[in-house]
Amino acid sequence: MTGAGSDEVVVVVVTYESAALVADLVASLPAGMGDLAWRLVVVDNASGDGTPDVVRAAAPDAVVLEMGRNAGYAAGINAGAAYAGPGRALLVLNPDVRLTAGCVPALMAALDEPGTGVAVPRLLDGDGVLVPSMRREPTLVRAVADAVLGASRAGGVGRLGEMVTEVGEYDRAQPTDWAEGSTQLVSAECWRRCGPWDESFFLYSEETDFHLRVRDHGLTTRYVPTAVAVHLGGDSTTSPRLWSMLVANRVKLFAGRHGPLRSAAYWSALLAREASRAVLGRATSRRAVRTLLSPSALRAPRGPGWGT
Repeated sequence: MTGAGSDEVVVVVVTYESAALVADLVASLPAGMGDLAWRLVVVDNASGDGTPDVVRAAAPDAVVLEMGRNAGYAAGINAGAAYAGPGRALLVLNPDVRLTAGCVPALMAALDEPGTGVAVPRLLDGDGVLVPSMRREPTLVRAVADAVLGASRAGGVGRLGEMVTEVGEYDRAQPTDWAEGSTQLVSAECWRRCGPWDESFFLYSEETDFHLRVRDHGLTTRYVPTAVAVHLGGDSTTSPRLWSMLVANRVKLFAGRHGPLRSAAYWSALLAREASRAVLGRATSRRAVRTLLSPSALRAPRGPGWGT
């Protein structure tokens, strides 16, 4: 184990079959980090496409930790932080992120504000279009609204939906309950207070859990519009396996923070949403329905923060 200097930002990238993506991320880091001192730790979840070799070629000074198995996103973040420590702050990045010039210094300026534990940037997709990345806390009312109206429409009706979809909201700095987790800067103090990410989620909802725990510990997740990153996005909306995992983890997250009756109602709202879309022929929703009907669908995780 080795520790980062107290003035360094530790950049942790978790990879899995990321050979086609990670070199471009590495190339964007110097401009994105600006004048900040930083070190790169890449944690690879047993990629079979040569990802570790691509990283070593693109960034000879990077530390590459090979997990030897696909341990999940949260486990990768925890492994990177355990190896290097949080340093001055911990920058968590997906391999399909591209930082724009000065992104991280802008996040750091926000992180230095009292009470801020996590800072997240304005996200654009590969075509330069805004990615609605701010989220409100999951509630039963919001689950029903998303099921009836759709996430995009519900998000534009006051605070009814979970996703913040009003474009004007992304022009001002503000706290958010949680945010899409591809790019986030976590203060060392926040990491010490909140502890590691919950590995029981494996993939999806781990950032929701962490950001809600940030709030539980008296800190804030802050959206910073002057910090900009490009997120190319994944295939969770088109892959039945990934979508079903995403939906199931939303239920498990809710069940970990609420009682059995409210959790059952939340599960019912998600089941109704997925069933209605399955009837329309969506393969992702058909898989999600099967997953929600499995015996483990309402089983709450038992990782960091639960039962405390």
